[in-house]
Amino acid sequence: MNPRARTLPELLAPAGSPEALRAAIAAGADAVYLSGKRFGARKYAANFSDKEIEEAVRYAHSYGICVYVTVNTLIHDRELDGVLEYLSWLWSIGVDAVLVQDAGLAALAREFLPGLTLHASTQMTIHNSDGVRWAAEQGLSRVVLARELSLYEVEQIAEETRDTGTGLEVFAHGALCYGYSGQCLLSSVIGGRSGNRGMCAQPCRKPYALVQGETDAYGRPENLKEVAQKEKYLLSPKDLCTYNHLPELVKSPVASLKIEGRMKSPEYVAMVVSTYRRALDAIAAGTWEPSREDYRDLLMAFNREFTDGYLFGDRYGKLMGRDAPDNRGLAVGRVERYDRKSKTAFVRPSCLVTPVPGDGLLITLPGEAGRDLGFALNAAAKPSPRGYLLPVPAPVPEGALVYITSSPGFDARARRIIAKPPADLLRPLPADMEITISSSGSVAIDGPVTRPDGTTIPVSYQPDRALEPATTRPLTAGQLEEQFRKTGGTPFVVGECTIHYDGGLFAPMALLNDMRREFFRRAGELLDASYRPSPEDIGKARKALQARVSGRSPHTRRGGRNGADRLRLAVITDIPDQVRGARDGGADTILFEPAVPSERHTCAGRVPDGFLRMQIREAMDACRNTRARFVLKLPRILHDGELEKILAEITEAEREGLAFCMSENPGISHTVARTIPGMALLGGAGLNIFNHAAATRSAPRYRLLTLSSELSRNEIAELIASSVGSGDVPDFALIVQGSSEALVTEDCIPRLVRQCRGDKGRIFALRDDTGRVFPLHEAADCRTRIANAAELCLIDMLKEIRDAGIAEIIVDARFRPPAYTAAMTRLYREAVDALGEPGAPRDVKLRDLKERAKALSLGGITAGHFIRGLKE
Repeated sequence: MNPRARTLPELLAPAGSPEALRAAIAAGADAVYLSGKRFGARKYAANFSDKEIEEAVRYAHSYGICVYVTVNTLIHDRELDGVLEYLSWLWSIGVDAVLVQDAGLAALAREFLPGLTLHASTQMTIHNSDGVRWAAEQGLSRVVLARELSLYEVEQIAEETRDTGTGLEVFAHGALCYGYSGQCLLSSVIGGRSGNRGMCAQPCRKPYALVQGETDAYGRPENLKEVAQKEKYLLSPKDLCTYNHLPELVKSPVASLKIEGRMKSPEYVAMVVSTYRRALDAIAAGTWEPSREDYRDLLMAFNREFTDGYLFGDRYGKLMGRDAPDNRGLAVGRVERYDRKSKTAFVRPSCLVTPVPGDGLLITLPGEAGRDLGFALNAAAKPSPRGYLLPVPAPVPEGALVYITSSPGFDARARRIIAKPPADLLRPLPADMEITISSSGSVAIDGPVTRPDGTTIPVSYQPDRALEPATTRPLTAGQLEEQFRKTGGTPFVVGECTIHYDGGLFAPMALLNDMRREFFRRAGELLDASYRPSPEDIGKARKALQARVSGRSPHTRRGGRNGADRLRLAVITDIPDQVRGARDGGADTILFEPAVPSERHTCAGRVPDGFLRMQIREAMDACRNTRARFVLKLPRILHDGELEKILAEITEAEREGLAFCMSENPGISHTVARTIPGMALLGGAGLNIFNHAAATRSAPRYRLLTLSSELSRNEIAELIASSVGSGDVPDFALIVQGSSEALVTEDCIPRLVRQCRGDKGRIFALRDDTGRVFPLHEAADCRTRIANAAELCLIDMLKEIRDAGIAEIIVDARFRPPAYTAAMTRLYREAVDALGEPGAPRDVKLRDLKERAKALSLGGITAGHFIRGLKE
């Protein structure tokens, strides 16, 4: 058993290319994660061809390193067969685990590939205890938790779910997402490139202006004015670095520490992984102290400034790096004066590192964002009292900061690690050897090789050639042992070496070397085979997959069972006055999402005691004795403390007649189903229902499922037709109107102007460099929602939506005034009623209603992805 495994969490390294994989292994990683050319959440990384994956698995396993492959995107129906074949192949070559986002794919993999180990990607947005329980029930052996959790929350989740045996993985170093992973549509709504499909264009690293203004009676911004900010990159987080907190992580129940960076270079991987490796090993040995040199190496590798992250309590300004979105490098000094004649700056150093020729330098100019000076240093800095004179090609002001952003010396150190791993980073596999040499000279070599997980693999080898009687100088047992202990160029180290030999024989050293090499070659083959399933199991799985495809009947028609039914109209609201507006406008279903006060934020004290219960009761009362079905909609993010709070209110509301809840997160659904088994559940858009497998596998829990807003009309029709063909399924819903919730974040941008939520009738928003305005919405949970700049409007597509099999259309009126809610509900009521009219009059009416909806909308209207779908 590897001694590290007993005391330390796994060190999991990124591998965006074969070169980065070798760097990770050389640097001491316990495991690596990588992606193929398809279905991974980092399509812009180099990634691995199928051949490269197979070679990577064989190479990593030869060192006892685990390989996890990411298939962590949402999967279209048309892709499911191909993805299952891909998973079957990954399993057959011995991949240790596959990370998944798509719940439908996870269910199919569990059914057809039960031997394949699955991990829940952070894209599944698991952020509470019941999320982990749900994952365990789906056959997922590990969960990559949301980055927004504190270590205390992680420890509580581990304690609450200990009985499931599910491993917990957290990010320890690297880039942070601004919003909750798996719930971010910002890149999708801006440019059609979805993070849920591995194509995030990183809009959070772009500049934005903060604007504030008034709203009209329908909640549309008016008189917007820019709120002056020195910083322009309002959505750009710093990079996570938990190096100084490693002892706390080692003591925690976390199973794996993940380093982000599949888009980074092999040199980055080598330096960051080796730094964490040495620190973890020193902690296990009881000798670790934080090292300034190590921290400088981490800064030099890449940084946007470092934060301890949500994991260790950083929030807002401590977590955000709003002044710049790119690599800061290592701060080495401050300019005190500049000599125009000699073109040199006197620099007062801030650390022991002095720039050398070849270094890339960045000098930031105070108060002049975007005018930083970058250049390669061509001449050496000259020592001077209290600092040094640095050649700088252009004038720089006093106070400018000097950074090293690239260093040939640093890169050379990284390449040395990759080329010749230091002894303290190597983790050779122990191989015991028992060598028996008969009196006739025949040789038998036996001995187990031990994997890091403790598995022993017996290896036996009987060479064809024998030793011969010695004529002058017979071999001694000591000489034999010395020769067989040589393992250079292999991933093995000989442990016990027992030799049964009576003496008197001789063999050339070349022959002994050949015997040793062949033994270790066979050991490597057996080691590789030990990670693979048996040929019988592979054959059985492939036969089952073939039967699945051949046994599937073709769809006889497009659309589902609801194609001829009357559409139901649902409206999402967030204040009781909106509930009344939706009721009066003719909604069939009214979904009410209350503000759940959070105890995790300082401003939660603004919410009076009993406010949550009062909201729910008032909203329910507004729907009593009406035609409208009342549904309590839960926010898509609820940490354990918040979930406990609202559960008490749901239980109380059930006694008063509440019969339906909508949930957008599997963990939240699991909590409601477990604690209030009589409550009917509806599924919201946050569940990311992207294919029929996700829909049908969810059928037992949900009465209705809202489909992903990233699906096109053809994909919706295919999903519903495939679902109906698979048996009993719930009704399907689709959001057709509203300012799409593009992102949910723990950050609070209005705090930049020392305000919390905007006053009634006022709004904060972000304006990008094209002039588009993205409204910001803050609720009592102190999370910020960023809405799309244009409002989704599919009112003229309702016939096609109905014919595809959608049973319920949803108007999302959250964060809009009651006047908007009532007016938009009436428009959609008219539209639904118009579907019964003949073709030409109906189409004319729907076009007229679209113009009226556009007049009410915020920022214009868009069909979203309904017509063209996502960019692929």
